[in-house]
Amino acid sequence: MSSEQKYLDLMHEVYQDGEWRADRTGTGVSSLFGRQVIYDLKDGFPLLTTKKIHWKSVVHELLWFLRGSTNIAYLQEHSVTIWDKWADGYGDLGPVYPEQWRHWNSVYYGKQSEDQIKNLIDGIKKDPYSRRHIVTAWNPSQLADMALPPCHCFFQLYVHQDGTMALQLYQRSADIFLGVPFNIASYSLLLMMIAQVTGYRAGRFIHTMGDVHLYRNHVDAYFVQKDLTIFPPPTVTLNPEIKNIFDFKFEDINLDNYNPHPAIKAPVAV
Repeated sequence: MSSEQKYLDLMHEVYQDGEWRADRTGTGVSSLFGRQVIYDLKDGFPLLTTKKIHWKSVVHELLWFLRGSTNIAYLQEHSVTIWDKWADGYGDLGPVYPEQWRHWNSVYYGKQSEDQIKNLIDGIKKDPYSRRHIVTAWNPSQLADMALPPCHCFFQLYVHQDGTMALQLYQRSADIFLGVPFNIASYSLLLMMIAQVTGYRAGRFIHTMGDVHLYRNHVDAYFVQKDLTIFPPPTVTLNPEIKNIFDFKFEDINLDNYNPHPAIKAPVAV
């Protein structure tokens, strides 16, 4: 079964078997709890072809996370608007993902900050088989200060003895139509980047989800997508000269042979 078919099957399951319930946004969802999908990158990069995913936004958001800035200025400079709805008048979002990844508890509580990404890379190089290769964005003491609490809460890396690396993500809230395809691509790319700078090969992305839901106002879009032909997955390659994860730029990440169906529009529930 192709990686994309796994995703489509999960979306069908959420629509068919989920319980219809109220949600924070007032939109209404069909929801399931506790699902996992495994994508093996040797089968191709898991970027959907049944609808076009905005690759530029995937890459720039990830690079923004790694920069450690929680202002949307960098995103706006590159015409990426996915965080605009949550930013304040100054473009700030509070201590969201970039702050937690790179400056845990720094500005907001006056403590010595922890650079979780640097610690992760150093830890993999020092002790690849450790069970502590974890980065968390879920900081209970700062949730109230965040424009949006993290949906993808924490991830863990695992190095296999054959030289491949796996990444498992736990996502507490998974918007199956709009958000999940983006998250799959983002964390698969992050796995590739971490593997390259630590000397391993990217293997499996393991996507573990808590509340998996299809918004009521996404159902029509789901019916458009569900029966479309799946095309061969694209290829993503990285500039092999990059050995420091913080040195990656957009032009160091190449997407080739991506020939999807057109984008399918659906409203973001806020």
